[in-house]
Amino acid sequence: MLRHKAPGQVQFWFIALGVGIASGLAAIGFRGAVESLQAAIYGTTEVHLLHSFAETLPWFVILVIPVFGGIAVGIILHLFTPDGRVRAVADVIEGAALNDGRVERKAGLASVACSCITLSTGGSTGREGPVVHLAALISTWVANALKVDGITGRDLLGCAVAAAVSASFNAPIAGALFALEVVLRHFAVHAFAPIVVASAAGTVINRLTYGDVTEFALPGTGVVEFYLELPAFFLMGLVCGLVAVLMMRAIFWADDIETAIQKRLGLPHWLSPSVAGLALGAIAIFYPHIIGVGYETTSRALTGDLLLHEAIVFTIVKVAAVAITLAGRMGGGVFSPSLMVGATTGLAFGMIATSVFPDQSGAYTLYALAGMGAVAAAVLGAPISTTLIVFELTGDWQTGLAVMVSVSMSTALAARLVDRSYFLTQLERRNVHLAAGPQAYLLTMFRVRSVMRRPNDERAADEAACLEMIDRGLFVQAQSTLETALPMFDKSGVAFLPVVTLDGEDGAPVLQGALFHVDALKAYNRALAATAAEEHS
Repeated sequence: MLRHKAPGQVQFWFIALGVGIASGLAAIGFRGAVESLQAAIYGTTEVHLLHSFAETLPWFVILVIPVFGGIAVGIILHLFTPDGRVRAVADVIEGAALNDGRVERKAGLASVACSCITLSTGGSTGREGPVVHLAALISTWVANALKVDGITGRDLLGCAVAAAVSASFNAPIAGALFALEVVLRHFAVHAFAPIVVASAAGTVINRLTYGDVTEFALPGTGVVEFYLELPAFFLMGLVCGLVAVLMMRAIFWADDIETAIQKRLGLPHWLSPSVAGLALGAIAIFYPHIIGVGYETTSRALTGDLLLHEAIVFTIVKVAAVAITLAGRMGGGVFSPSLMVGATTGLAFGMIATSVFPDQSGAYTLYALAGMGAVAAAVLGAPISTTLIVFELTGDWQTGLAVMVSVSMSTALAARLVDRSYFLTQLERRNVHLAAGPQAYLLTMFRVRSVMRRPNDERAADEAACLEMIDRGLFVQAQSTLETALPMFDKSGVAFLPVVTLDGEDGAPVLQGALFHVDALKAYNRALAATAAEEHS
């Protein structure tokens, strides 16, 4: 019952509670490890004021710390990952969609270690990416131990992610909705209860550790001058959407440039993080605000403790630093950087807007709050959970309309310019087509070999006809997927395709069976029906 019908069983909620507790403890442990290592390396216990402390350090110390961090990251990735790539949220989304809720374990653990080192040694990313993947490793272990099916495995994954996000940010509502909206990408009723149980467990662990406090402390909030001021938030949402797109594209551009340079010069993969660390160290000498998650600068933006030119410059520098960090394969997430970029963008917009129309404007710090949500929502492709997490991070529920307006405009614009979100665009660049929905990616889950009729099948295709089609070059390889085969049926108009393997030095095709169009469509239809049943149950 637990293996095949777990989401509908009360007993499963207790398993969800256990997964939530374990994931919450893991998230708190990761956060503590980053803070302890950061404090030891930079020599301060006030990690939330790290960039202010870094300004007092000798320039060569700031320069070399990220380099040594990059060397350590490069060695770990070289030894424990097959491709030298850090795993993060995109891989968890892929695991939910294509691998029954499981993720890579060895590469995943190495990625968590790399992200911890990156965040502790000057990398300019966030902790939510590695925390989500760490939680996914826990759910993968439980799913494999119980030998559960795909639906149960995905629900366990959602529970783990919800608890990790909640424990990381003291945000139980947003944690649960993040798991549903971003990772599982549906709001099925059967998944809701266990995910909420796990999210609550993660929040309790956070509050037992840090107390019931919000991540950011805001001053007395002003009042939005409704009707007159709302158009400004619409406009700011569009601006934030463009900034979010530029941030995402900057990361991908930097990644393409790094890959091209590496291939041209023949540099080993393990050197990339140290080169990126050198660039980050050089930037941090002049702008230590880029070090780590950037919560100090975000807090200053939310309280209005930045000048206009500082807000603009910090936005540009942070985007560049995030792009360098991620292109250098150093690890970490994009949520915290997008919060900082959004807060500084919103603050800059608010300063300009309130100076142009001072009599029709509220406090410009409200624009920083709304901007923080707008950029983060566009980057994550998660308007619902991001709106809520902004409220839970700040404790300010009074400016909900302004945040919602800005978030809706930014996500609507950004979704048209990228593949819906940073994570889905990442996967699209790897030829994993999740952005288009199940109708696109389900075809990649079926190998031709698993659907074909073999020669000993009583309904097998005529062997002579198959050989004649092979001579004409009309065949499909056994290891191909239905994503390759179905367009061939549409183009050729045949009822079946010979299935071959390529043998010998000359790659001569060897007949293995035949894939019938009707069998491929039946398999595809069953998968679509199963997905629809899961998402609407």
